[in-house]
Amino acid sequence: MSVAQLSYFHEPTSTVTYLVWDEASRQAAVIDPVLDYEPKGAKVSHPSADQILRDLEAHGLRLVYVLETHAHADHLSAADYLRGRTGAKVVIGAHIRDVQRHFGPLFGAADVRPDGAVFDVLVAEGDRLSLGDTGISVLHTPGHTPACVTYLIEDAAYVGDTLFMPDYGTARADFPGGDAATLYRSIRKILDLPPHTRIFVGHDYLTTERQSHVWETSVADQRAGNVHVADGVTEAEFVAKREARDATLPPPVLILPSLQVNIRAGALPPPETDGRVYLKLPVTVV
Repeated sequence: MSVAQLSYFHEPTSTVTYLVWDEASRQAAVIDPVLDYEPKGAKVSHPSADQILRDLEAHGLRLVYVLETHAHADHLSAADYLRGRTGAKVVIGAHIRDVQRHFGPLFGAADVRPDGAVFDVLVAEGDRLSLGDTGISVLHTPGHTPACVTYLIEDAAYVGDTLFMPDYGTARADFPGGDAATLYRSIRKILDLPPHTRIFVGHDYLTTERQSHVWETSVADQRAGNVHVADGVTEAEFVAKREARDATLPPPVLILPSLQVNIRAGALPPPETDGRVYLKLPVTVV
């Protein structure tokens, strides 16, 4: 194989970040990096991203891309932080414009234009990026959000939140622009890849039967044993089960700070007139 990889598990958000590089050229891509955020004090820090920067230096790598699988609702992205320190281009699915169009007004984010321009590269189904001699191919895999994409690098698929480990199932589909039937079709697209294809998930959550974190599975394992969408589960069955499950789920703890940062490609909102940066908290009165 011509690529190598490091993985990083972020315990507070159960997020997995991947550093992938082409061995010959030493060009690298980071997938779904995390900006550390302490919600009680609204404190932003960078130890997780700084570890990636140290590993880039230690391995003699040049970061070319920060690949976002979607606009995350459960953690803040470190894409802009890494871009500022390496010059890497931030890549996301072209339907991020739909996400910006919905959430920009919610947060009064007048600086966010729904054109995706704050990202460097918008990708769609069938697009291909070059990482040295290695290709990165794109599958559009919506359903969790409209902008979700899967990145294919050699025999590996980086699926973000679309699929989890087989014993945990699949992503929720109740966010704005999400849809369970669309998610099912996206998952079947992934599961139509060759059975030996390695799948790297964007999060791992423990189950009652499993007490250690893992984040690599395969198409064959998912088709045989995914608790929501293994072979034989029809679209109608999946939709019924997914929608029933979603109806019981609370919003992610960091959804409000995450989205207003992530629609800005990981940048914080611009300072207000007093020079301070504020994350807004839209209030729902019931």
